[in-house]
Amino acid sequence: MSEEKSRVSEGPELKNPVSIQLSSLAETLRFGRWLGEVARPGDVICLDGDLGAGKTTLTQAIAQGLEVPPDCYVTSPSFSILHEYPGRIPLYHMDFYRLSDGWEVLDLGFDEYFHDEGLCVIEWSLRAQEIIPSSRLHLQMTIESPDSRQYICDPGTSSWAERLASFLG
Repeated sequence: MSEEKSRVSEGPELKNPVSIQLSSLAETLRFGRWLGEVARPGDVICLDGDLGAGKTTLTQAIAQGLEVPPDCYVTSPSFSILHEYPGRIPLYHMDFYRLSDGWEVLDLGFDEYFHDEGLCVIEWSLRAQEIIPSSRLHLQMTIESPDSRQYICDPGTSSWAERLASFLG
């Protein structure tokens, strides 16, 4: 973890967003698996960034941490908007890329998943930011190089601040 600590700039007591630099696919997968391992029922993780930033790749690693069976291949729900996967807790993988705003999410009833018994991972969450719970972890992903990503991690009002502190600690 000392390598990761050297690449992290923290806000006071993790109440402000935290920047994490992941310089390889292996580091990204390790971070994603950790997110899945510490996820709790009712958690929401929001993933935003340009096309190709690794939102679905990170979700695949989160699924591994949730113990989603290997025969349940995690794919982008760009056209179906929602995929559900069994695991230690269910994974509700959403992609709001084709939606224009939170009203469409409400019309589809997907907001009910935000408080369900599983982990809700939302790609392109900013399209519906007005209805996303404030008790979420928001990850803004920036492409630094083909293998390197910067994550701005905003724990909102959730317990993700404490969990991120343990990851960085």
